[in-house]
Amino acid sequence: MSLRRLELFVAVAEELHFNRAAERLHMAQPPLSQQIRKLEEEYKVQLFVRNSRNVQLTSEGELLLKHARKVLSQYSAMTAALRQARNGEIGRLRLGFVSSAAISAVPPVVRHLRSQWPGIELELREETTDAQIDLIMAGALDAGIAREVQDAPGVDTTLLQNERLIVAVAADHHLASRTSVGLAELRGEKFIAFPRDRISRLFDHISALFHAVDVDFNIVQHAVQFPTILGLVAAHLGIAVVPASLRAFAIPGLAYLKIDDVNAISRVSLIYSKDMSDSLLVAKVRDACLQTMGTPGSE
Repeated sequence: MSLRRLELFVAVAEELHFNRAAERLHMAQPPLSQQIRKLEEEYKVQLFVRNSRNVQLTSEGELLLKHARKVLSQYSAMTAALRQARNGEIGRLRLGFVSSAAISAVPPVVRHLRSQWPGIELELREETTDAQIDLIMAGALDAGIAREVQDAPGVDTTLLQNERLIVAVAADHHLASRTSVGLAELRGEKFIAFPRDRISRLFDHISALFHAVDVDFNIVQHAVQFPTILGLVAAHLGIAVVPASLRAFAIPGLAYLKIDDVNAISRVSLIYSKDMSDSLLVAKVRDACLQTMGTPGSE
């Protein structure tokens, strides 16, 4: 039994008139009648009672109509699902992100994906940049929002944003009344930072910025989470260089200053395996990131 014959049968069963069914199917009536007869011969049943006035379904015809509608509906759903999968409109997307991206990047990206492609199932995972690269190469993540990735074996990147770096200081710090500060003016300060073995890429980038202006990156306290770092700054343990998106943390006793240095930026990129470069799901999340996070040159 072919799906086409089922479609022809359902049309006749619903119209109970061969000519009207043929018109509905945009075909001549004789070939339609021939296909119905072949269907009856194949299963050795009579599906219709025909006379000069009308056409009626037999009990076998009623039974076939019930199942035929289900089969055709399931086939239609299957075809639609395959088309959506081919177009990257459905499927599971495993997306990693660094903790700072959870503030400014992840919310609009997720909203955009769910609005434009509700069939995509999102699995979000907070990980450091290096951990994301390892998980992508192991096939455990499809893509990630990461920092300071320009070259990594087996990984492609799309630059999403050059986010400004800022300085967080206690509200009564001697620099707190300023709106901006040069990196060289931070000479002699004590810093709070994340441990290099956990967040090496951003750590090395900030360290290189200070090295370029001959400032000692004197770290007196480590913390893994950005909110913890900011809380320790407010507690007068030191100052910290952080991405500008952390201004969202309005912690009492804390002030933020711009850095007067064109290189004081953090590269935020979408990373993914080179094998996934042509993936339509990755293309969807890349489009969502670019549309919601501004241009790569934005602050």
